[in-house]
Amino acid sequence: MPKTADKIIIYIDMDDTLCDYRSAFIKAMKESPEIQYPQSILGFFINLLPIIDAISTYQWLASQPLFDVYILTAPSPKNPHSYTEKRLWVEQYLGYDAVERLIISPHKHLNQGDYLIDDKSEGRGQDLFKGKLIHFSHEPFNNWLLVKKYFEDIAQQDSFK
Repeated sequence: MPKTADKIIIYIDMDDTLCDYRSAFIKAMKESPEIQYPQSILGFFINLLPIIDAISTYQWLASQPLFDVYILTAPSPKNPHSYTEKRLWVEQYLGYDAVERLIISPHKHLNQGDYLIDDKSEGRGQDLFKGKLIHFSHEPFNNWLLVKKYFEDIAQQDSFK
């Protein structure tokens, strides 16, 4: 699998993986049912809340010398604000270093790497990704602590080489 300087490349999705898109969408639909696409409202993406343990797990992964971690998120192409708001969200919750590791693309399969952590298994090229898909919020990766354990095991195995 492709590696940068013998590091394991990990891509992490944003919506419903790092941040809680679904809950914000449902809430917006209840509050303004006349708006068909609440994600097009200015401020929607910047105000998403982090998924439980997402921030601490991202920080742990990014701090490991074995891993080369990037955020790979698909934009909402009909909402140009989504590009800016996603970038601002990353800086707010993960810091500027993570901004420099942010990739916004509706074609996730074009990125070469070892792992893609994503709540969806298809729709934006996830099914064509050449590495391993970690299907977040599905067995056996139901939450961030289980994802972290998986990568802790990989890091532990690597330390024995």
